Amino acid sequence: MLGSLLVALFCGTTLALIDPDLDEYWMVWKKTYDKVYPHKFEELKRRSIWEDRFNMIEQHNMESSLGVHSYQLGMNHLGDLASGELIAMLTSTLEPRELDLGPRKRPLLLQRPLPEAVDWRTKGFVTEVKMQGNCGSCWAFSAVGALEGQLKKTSGSLVSLSAQNLVDCATKYRTYGCHGGFMTNAFRYVIDNQGIDSEKDYPYEGRVGFFSFFFFFSPFASLTTYPDSHGAEGRCRYNPSYRAANCTSYNCLPKGDEQALMEAVAHIGPVAVAIDASLLTFMFYRSGVYRDPACSQNVNHGVLLVGYGTLGGHDYWLVKNSWGKHYGERGYIKIARNDDNECGIALFPCYPIM
Repeated sequence: MLGSLLVALFCGTTLALIDPDLDEYWMVWKKTYDKVYPHKFEELKRRSIWEDRFNMIEQHNMESSLGVHSYQLGMNHLGDLASGELIAMLTSTLEPRELDLGPRKRPLLLQRPLPEAVDWRTKGFVTEVKMQGNCGSCWAFSAVGALEGQLKKTSGSLVSLSAQNLVDCATKYRTYGCHGGFMTNAFRYVIDNQGIDSEKDYPYEGRVGFFSFFFFFSPFASLTTYPDSHGAEGRCRYNPSYRAANCTSYNCLPKGDEQALMEAVAHIGPVAVAIDASLLTFMFYRSGVYRDPACSQNVNHGVLLVGYGTLGGHDYWLVKNSWGKHYGERGYIKIARNDDNECGIALFPCYPIM
């Protein structure tokens, strides 16, 4: 009886805060992203979150039109999720130990001049944008993206590699399936395993077993007490017959050195990087060059750096995300370059060597 009363009270309070002028926008958004809610209580809760996002976006874009910001925001498929849900679902890269990185060094280049702009997509080095879904596997998508670029460079073939292979099988290398990892540990797995399967032969599922799910949400869980292999190893289905790529080593660049990062992107290919992606302005980025003074150096999201350039007088890094094509510029974001290492993008850049 009390529970029903509380639900009715919540619904009544929330309904009073709903803006009826946004009804049509809400209906179109739900249809666009196939949003269906199990009951009215849930829909009111999600509508309330969505309206907060809608108003934030409108305010930001008005300021952007006045020259306050160098980028615009836009409503996307994440609009009904609370901040805590977004961070838990989408940002799970673990800041690496120096042991995981190995010696940091600039790429060995023969004093080749740097082009003013680079976009590896135009050279056929980048596969289509992926969707990690409700799984913290960004580190795996970042790693396979860097591997795909080097595979194209060395063999001439562009092949989508299996992020699920890494999620399921790299658990002895300080990775935790859908609950986080880092790209160099994925490279270490591929080196020791002597290969990684293709996405076609080992398709993405974006989920973990019951044990891993329970352990992650247990109040006793911590990074230091995660199991090394038990959560996902039993599900590993790597088949050497389907091996599509391998690598022999990897290199990480000097910490925070954007010039070294620019050299690597220009002459090596796409580079795996980690950034802070926890701000709502990042999650609802639509276009322009992203720069938010609140974006920190505490990295939590693995992405793929595929180029750089300048737009409207603002230098940028061209970044491939793994949140689907509804995010940003059809899955990409331009992050400020030469701007005090925006979002920590130059802290942990690494690339595989084939």
